[in-house]
Amino acid sequence: MRHECLEPLGLFVTTAAQHVRVSRQLLSELVNNGTAASADKAIRLTRAFGSTTEPSLGLQMAYDLPKARRRLDDINVEGVMAT
Repeated sequence: MRHECLEPLGLFVTTAAQHVRVSRQLLSELVNNGTAASADKAIRLTRAFGSTTEPSLGLQMAYDLPKARRRLDDINVEGVMAT
């Protein structure tokens, strides 16, 4: 995100966060730590920087899903059967 959005526009995280209307801390975590972006945040980023949301969400899902799969044994759910 830094290379694709911020740097070409000459923006720092603080200024970009003001445009996107999220906290500087949240945007910093997205940019620097690869923190997951919710659908709402992806839409905000899309509107602010003019990209499309779907690739952002697709990239995020590609990142999140393997992480979640590594924790399959920790995910405890009860199966639901149709009656």
